[in-house]
Amino acid sequence: MSSNQTSPLPGPSTRRDFLRRGIVGAAAVAAWPTILASLEDDDFPPLPKIDRRDEAPTAPVSVLRGNDFAVESLARLLEKAFDATGGIEKLVRGKTVTVKLNTTGTGGRMRGRPAERSYQTHPNHIEALVGLLDRAGAKRIYLVESLYSTDAPEKVYEAQGWNIGRIHSASSHKTVFEDTRNRGSFDGYAEIKVPWGGFVFPRYHLNRRYEETDVVISLAKMKEHITAGVTGAVKNLFGITPTSLYGNDAPNEKTTENRGDILHHATRKVPEGVTAELHPDRTPLPEPTESYFRVPMVTADLCGARPIDFSIVEGIETCRGGEGPWCPQTRPIAPGLVIAGRNAVCVDSIMTVLMGFDPTAGTREKPWYGYNHLDLLARVGVGTNDPSRIEVRGLALEEAVHPYWPDSGARGWLEKKRG
Repeated sequence: MSSNQTSPLPGPSTRRDFLRRGIVGAAAVAAWPTILASLEDDDFPPLPKIDRRDEAPTAPVSVLRGNDFAVESLARLLEKAFDATGGIEKLVRGKTVTVKLNTTGTGGRMRGRPAERSYQTHPNHIEALVGLLDRAGAKRIYLVESLYSTDAPEKVYEAQGWNIGRIHSASSHKTVFEDTRNRGSFDGYAEIKVPWGGFVFPRYHLNRRYEETDVVISLAKMKEHITAGVTGAVKNLFGITPTSLYGNDAPNEKTTENRGDILHHATRKVPEGVTAELHPDRTPLPEPTESYFRVPMVTADLCGARPIDFSIVEGIETCRGGEGPWCPQTRPIAPGLVIAGRNAVCVDSIMTVLMGFDPTAGTREKPWYGYNHLDLLARVGVGTNDPSRIEVRGLALEEAVHPYWPDSGARGWLEKKRG
């Protein structure tokens, strides 16, 4: 397949292209309840007949109050989070650690706020984290993201105002920035199997950094997602799929495209040599409905294929209504929270409760537009999404809850629990 098979829009496409093409525009968002209500169960993408919810593992989750982005404040919060969930030294000492950032989009401002104070990982949070990892004895620390640019990550982030030197200094120069949108410095890709056989693909081809590491940390933001419902530590892994193989112009090692056609809409097949999906002949649902089911399934697959060893979700200053400024309803919000723990499904389930939603809500129930990716992961035994089975350390849920849409009439897990 030639590299000139790209989006119909001229030039490199960005997430804003989704708006221009009407995929996640306001009209599509308004239409989804009608479209979904007309579906029968047989119309949904098929799921394996597995249900391990009752035996899905649980792990403590730390919930802490955070009020600012000073490096010293963030370091203290992270230390408390590590201590409350079993410590970090044993996990990272003498090991290679890979930190998946959440720097989705192009770094533009969101309603007057800089990206790091609304929808992207804050560089001070990275600086605080790598300093603690260094002191805990990490051998090497890779900071990874799949970018929509051919520039080096340092150049991309410096253009956003990041002080890259401070991040390197904080880790005693153990940090390396890597762009995993393609194979990077490796000769080829890692082919990683989904343990339960997969929801969409049985295997995923990833940059080898995700295989050649000892520990993976997901450093995420506490946000809603216009397709997946919510995005935290788990959904952050959607970005580990290389756009060189799963992007709109795949195969293309110089890609700057998004993953819409293959991983959202199922309108293109993966290129030759990449493992095909499980149901290649299934007719996709009309958009935006297909994405509401496919994106959660791919997200769950990736969390199984490349498990997260520690999850950190920052909700000090973030956004609601979507994952970035390309979503028309996105607005700033400041819950003032940091959530962390060893099991990513448990962490995101508590995060969902604190947003005023229900992590156990079923298919097409708010906040889930289609499948609930946390429930999918509970089904296959990755982690429980039942908050009553998760020990919360630090702030109590009732003390920390910060409903994202308090006037919507939707009942979150806490409200349902109270009856």
